[in-house]
Amino acid sequence: MWDEAEESGGQGAAGSEERTFAALPPSHGRGFATSWWGQSWLRALEDTALDLGQLKAGRRLARAGAVGAVSVRPGRITAVVQDRASAYRADVVWEPLSAEGWDRFVDMAVERAAHIAALLDREMPPHLVEDAAQAGVDLLPGIGDLEPSCTCEAWDHCGHTAALSYQMARLLDQDPFVLLLMRGRPERALLDSLQVRGARRSGTAPAAPVEGVLAGEAYALGALLPPLPPPPQPPEYAGEGPNLDTEAAPVPGIDPGLLTFLAAQAAEEARRLLARAVAPDHAGTPVEAGPPLTEDAVRLAAVRPGPEAAGRLAEASGRSREALELAVRAWEFGGAPALRVLEEDEPLDAKAAARARAALDAAWEEAGRPAFRAARGRWTLPDEGVQVRYAPDGRWWPYRKERGRWTPVGPPVLDPAQALALARAGE
Repeated sequence: MWDEAEESGGQGAAGSEERTFAALPPSHGRGFATSWWGQSWLRALEDTALDLGQLKAGRRLARAGAVGAVSVRPGRITAVVQDRASAYRADVVWEPLSAEGWDRFVDMAVERAAHIAALLDREMPPHLVEDAAQAGVDLLPGIGDLEPSCTCEAWDHCGHTAALSYQMARLLDQDPFVLLLMRGRPERALLDSLQVRGARRSGTAPAAPVEGVLAGEAYALGALLPPLPPPPQPPEYAGEGPNLDTEAAPVPGIDPGLLTFLAAQAAEEARRLLARAVAPDHAGTPVEAGPPLTEDAVRLAAVRPGPEAAGRLAEASGRSREALELAVRAWEFGGAPALRVLEEDEPLDAKAAARARAALDAAWEEAGRPAFRAARGRWTLPDEGVQVRYAPDGRWWPYRKERGRWTPVGPPVLDPAQALALARAGE
């Protein structure tokens, strides 16, 4: 890849009609052109050459870095090519556009801001070349346009002119203005012409070329683009985690087993979030915030990672081992909402309390209503050791006293009578 800092002669003075690019490094195992206009240049070379063996020799020399600095000027490119113990001057000649041809090109380009924007982005899109051709201006070479000349005195393209042409394709990939210079206009002169012609056409003072595309043109081009492919479906499972079983001793304080467990859980959580993001009903759903540490520790512990990991999670979340096990039990019944019902001890607001009383009134006749002791959204029958808890989302959770601690014993339900039946039955 050439570097502007390694140029000499070309951009130093305004109006200069020659640019010299430092020799490109060897290029093994890769093509010479990735842009479509660079490939068009190579097609003109390869369709013109009569000896395919010389093209093969040229590719070999170009890949080996045998092409020296490349000089580009209107109508000609030149370089010294080292071939074994000898050096040869290779030239490729292409007749420049006439002044009339350049006038037609500039008139065509100022008609569409997209053309100017593409050139400023070092791009030569197909529609620019097609519009230029309709104006009678050929920006890309055709069969027979590239004429070789070499001091090896070959009458057709030799390995040296072919090597120069292959290196030229690499330069064109980076900057199509190199091609336009060979056609007869340096970059600065062409941009100045576009600026002056555009200002004259619009009746304004000269200004910098407008970057971007007119809204109408962008909308019209959108109809020509193919539809976007459907989003990829997420995998059914996260796959295998990293293998940290190596002969090297782990860093002090790092447990490879726990690290493997955390990596696997992170991958599975990423798979879950991806599946939710591409679901059809996810459009417009806000991105969920990450859970707090105390909640995420319970989520990880619910995977049952083993006693050592459970101990680390209990410590990190500020719980005892027993409290963490109780939190895991709640999590298994209802995830984060169940954990909040277990651990939060806030009184219900007035609206939630009114809804809870209405649900209790509807569940039992007054004569058959259990003698609950009510406090903070919890209705308890102390003699039976059972309790139902109301959540602001309108669901009731069954609890039972086990080993002196209130313990969730079932999933949430909408009917307090059903929740009480679950509490009395146990888990």
